[in-house]
Amino acid sequence: MSRRTLSFVCQNCGAASPRWQGKCEACGEWNTLSEEGAERAAGPRKPGKGRLFALEALAGDTQDAPRLASGIGELDRVTGGGFVRGSVLLLGGDPGIGKSTLLIQTTAALARAGHRVVYISGEEAVAQVRLRAERLGLRDAPVELASQTSVEDIIATISEGKLPKLVIIDSIQTMWTDTVESAPGTVTQVRGSAQTLIRFAKKSGACVILVGHVTKDGQIAGPRVVEHMVDAVLSFEAEGSHQFRVLRSAKNRFGPTDEIGVFEMTGDGLREVTNPSELFLSERDLGSPGTAVFAGLEGTRPLLVEIQALVAPSSLGTPRRSVVGWDSSRLSMVLAVLEAHCGVRLGGHDVYLNVAGGFRIQEPAADLAVAAALVSSLCNAPLPADGVYFGEVSLSGAVRPVAQGAARLKEAAKLGFARAVVPEATRAEANGAIQVSDVGSLTSLVADIAANGRPPARAKSGGEDG
Repeated sequence: MSRRTLSFVCQNCGAASPRWQGKCEACGEWNTLSEEGAERAAGPRKPGKGRLFALEALAGDTQDAPRLASGIGELDRVTGGGFVRGSVLLLGGDPGIGKSTLLIQTTAALARAGHRVVYISGEEAVAQVRLRAERLGLRDAPVELASQTSVEDIIATISEGKLPKLVIIDSIQTMWTDTVESAPGTVTQVRGSAQTLIRFAKKSGACVILVGHVTKDGQIAGPRVVEHMVDAVLSFEAEGSHQFRVLRSAKNRFGPTDEIGVFEMTGDGLREVTNPSELFLSERDLGSPGTAVFAGLEGTRPLLVEIQALVAPSSLGTPRRSVVGWDSSRLSMVLAVLEAHCGVRLGGHDVYLNVAGGFRIQEPAADLAVAAALVSSLCNAPLPADGVYFGEVSLSGAVRPVAQGAARLKEAAKLGFARAVVPEATRAEANGAIQVSDVGSLTSLVADIAANGRPPARAKSGGEDG
């Protein structure tokens, strides 16, 4: 005879507990356990006899997974060339960042190409989605639309007739399935609904995109197990009030995870930015101390961004260290190397570092550009307006080479830069289109910048003579 058992599940990490408690023992969060539908537990069952299956050899013919191009180049770049048949993607991002706009533009492009595309909205009515499509000029696209939250009803409906190539579920937190006895939005329902949709995708060959809410710290809400269940996890990001959006891949079973797609939000929807370097450098302030152009790399795409630094005397016992767009611990390391090996005393100064345009840098190749900007601000010495910097700084003060130096130099030359300060080993990768100055240690770079410095001008007080 079966009996009912109570289960309390953490809404932050998905861990289950047999009783309620104020603090989750798995993730340490408070007041996150809630009772999810009672499950029926029966006595021990005798396992059945297993079914034999064939084993394959490691050697054999392999084929690339067939892909469906979305018609949006920046999205295809992040996914690895398009949507893979039968794959499931999880797309997350802050509210209002443009997830629904991106997806409605994608579905419209595929529908106009002759593919069957279904857009299921669990948060908005059909009329609201139509208003967005009309504003974007996409109302004539033959996209099949519905407002529904029952997973079983959704699968039964889209399975009728020709199977769709792409199914959008916006969002997974609003879906519910009859197989789970709990309220929509709970961890158990999110996990159960996702599993049912994944099973449909693998069986039918349709690509399914699940839209996920995010928490306060930017993580996709719900159990982490859902991220492990899907084939790819995409994150749509923006910084403050900037108009551009960055699409990143945190996980991708069928493509790279270091590529980015850049979009600009306009009145007509999202516009692809095929050359992000021009966007991030469009409003650069030439000739100002404390600014350096960094030649970075995102996946296979070289990217030039401006790094801004401000070093000012501090009146506090503990000077401020503020970083936007870079790793704060990496800044602390560069400051320590400057003081230990280059004689640059910054212990009594506030340090502010910013990556212009709201872009976020994640590679250590920016060490040399950051150090140049810091010394430039401290010495009031403007850096050459036509110069770029890249290189990794070690704890000994040596400047180490980074990957894809030739691609970085080529991108800088294409945008009109005439010189580059790079590690010594990168000189061999120069193709003559740009003048290369190699540095072996951070000390020589600091000496060159300080030689061109001038003391900052001081305002005269009212009692001083002219």
